Amino acid sequence: MMTDDMVRLHDEIVAMRRSRGNLMNGLRKETESRSHAVTQLCSHFGHARAKMAKQSKQARVHFLTNLQRSVGTLRKDMRDDLAGARKAWSGKG
Repeated sequence: MMTDDMVRLHDEIVAMRRSRGNLMNGLRKETESRSHAVTQLCSHFGHARAKMAKQSKQARVHFLTNLQRSVGTLRKDMRDDLAGARKAWSGKG
């Protein structure tokens, strides 16, 4: 009777150790899988951020080029208007 209980207890201990080993192996595999997934996600974020920065820079350069062109046109028109006004006031026009 006592030996049967000891054998049963031994078998339960061995089974629990095996279960714990399987659990630890499963957790290690899940951790590796998640680590790989996080690495890929960070890589994706880096590429997306670089792409977005490039597009944003291109948009800013395009905007500034258009702004310089339109301001230059407005300044030329203003100079021409002032020159016309000077001629009109001086009586030369």
